[in-house]
Amino acid sequence: MTPQQTAHHAPAPVHGAGGTAPTVLVVEDDPIVRTVLIRHLTAAGHPVRSVGTALGALREVSQAGCDLVVLDLGLPDLDGGDALKMIRSVTDVPVIISTARDDEKEIVRLLNDGADDYLVKPFSGDHLSARIAAVLRRFAAAAPPVSHLLRVGGLTVDTRRREAALDARPLELTRREFDLLAYLAARPGTVITRKQILAEVWQHSYGSAQTIDVHLSWLRRKLGETPTAPRYLRTVRGVGFRLEAP
Repeated sequence: MTPQQTAHHAPAPVHGAGGTAPTVLVVEDDPIVRTVLIRHLTAAGHPVRSVGTALGALREVSQAGCDLVVLDLGLPDLDGGDALKMIRSVTDVPVIISTARDDEKEIVRLLNDGADDYLVKPFSGDHLSARIAAVLRRFAAAAPPVSHLLRVGGLTVDTRRREAALDARPLELTRREFDLLAYLAARPGTVITRKQILAEVWQHSYGSAQTIDVHLSWLRRKLGETPTAPRYLRTVRGVGFRLEAP
């Protein structure tokens, strides 16, 4: 994106809960590009924060939070790919990669590492807004039904309030962990494949099974169990997973 490519008419943002526009964190070390991005996103109605380093991005997402990250790969303190992994270690917030690297293998690697979309520089403000809207729509579609109280044994999942509890003890879950748990809890006893999880929860037709296994491992840990001593989350070897009461 360059100053000459600033859009004249920015599309309206996808609104979040309560009608508020999603907050965007811009991670870009080039001050000119950062200024243009901030100007366009602000004109589109987004609250915007910005940083110029990977460590600054990690601090923002872990402490202040945001609804979406636009992440440049050419950062001065850390490669953007490594920054993506660090962000993914603390949050499931949508991430759009901004890169000058038009390399298919690199892009596939980034998507497998947790990126939700990418843009190859230079790109227009309208293109960025369209990608942001598309990513946020996918995340909204991935959210489970909002009017059900799901119960599986001592596990309760309130999809309206996005709260979960185990034996009346609240569970601290990331957004992706909650969506995964709600998806499984809505289908108790049913074997779910990694491919189904990827399509229905991640809203992707591609991706790494390892990413799903990592999230399932985190979820299992928060449920107080291990693969060798499962209570709720059981592995069906060679097929997938199922959630059922002990």
